[in-house]
Amino acid sequence: MRRILDIFRINPQPKKGLIAIEWLTIAYMAFTFCIMLFCWTKVVNPRAMIMGRLNILFTTLALWLVYRMIPCRFTYAMRVICSLLALAWWYSDTYELNRMFPSFDYLVASWEQSLFGFQPALVFAKNFPSAIISEQLDCGYFMYYPLIVFTVAVYMIFRHEEFHRVGFIILAGFFLYYVVFIFFPVVGPTYYYDAIGTDQIAQGIFPDLGNYFNSHNDCLDMPGWKDGLFYHLVEDAKAAGERPTAAFPSSHVSISTLCMLLLLRLHNKRVVLVALPFYLCLCLATVYIQAHYAIDAIAGFLTAIPVYGILLLTTKKIKTHD
Repeated sequence: MRRILDIFRINPQPKKGLIAIEWLTIAYMAFTFCIMLFCWTKVVNPRAMIMGRLNILFTTLALWLVYRMIPCRFTYAMRVICSLLALAWWYSDTYELNRMFPSFDYLVASWEQSLFGFQPALVFAKNFPSAIISEQLDCGYFMYYPLIVFTVAVYMIFRHEEFHRVGFIILAGFFLYYVVFIFFPVVGPTYYYDAIGTDQIAQGIFPDLGNYFNSHNDCLDMPGWKDGLFYHLVEDAKAAGERPTAAFPSSHVSISTLCMLLLLRLHNKRVVLVALPFYLCLCLATVYIQAHYAIDAIAGFLTAIPVYGILLLTTKKIKTHD
């Protein structure tokens, strides 16, 4: 009961201005708006993109005002959480930006072929069609956002003084990868294989499709056990928000790796053991369901480690002021 009351206890010395995670959102908003202006003649949905930014800016300022009127732990937490929730919109926004540029799938698929001698995304599910494997990996993939929520929630409950810092690290990680996605568009195997044909892919033929995915969103049927619960959950999630964008490096792998590193930092074995199976299945699932090339997953893991180190060092002064 005391912990619950502490959540709503008024802070006599609240932080007056915007907090770090809100400034980060505004900085990314301004950066991507400049890209829009520079490429204005190529933007497909400029009105929706501008309105989305205005909505996020209005929500940020509204939550700041609520906190100023009721400065407590709950209203402060809402400012951090809502900044993270906006990621759902920012993800779709990357497609509106990078669809202005030609895709580089032919390059990534060629690197894949050179590295492995075949296309792992083409053969993984075929070689492991078991319903048990399919459901385990689909479950891991489905747990991507719950893993992020779990990480933020654990810090909010057990190490509240670093809750804002952790939210900032996760959001900054997303934004860093989104910038890569904008300037290096890769749609992933499910879209590229469908456009080319799996027969050509199996023969090692990877043509440059240029701007094809600017107006084509068709993809392969997801492999795996089609009667599985998690198979359908992943399919529904893809149908609701998936776009031909954001494949290299895999943000699923990179952000979930950031989350695991943050959980390891708590030195709590139980917390890590709860998250670890989902993390491992998620990393494998990115290739299994053909959402990513294997090289996307490898790049996501390898880049997440220095990104984590840099963000951890540069966020030492970020504390939860409530």
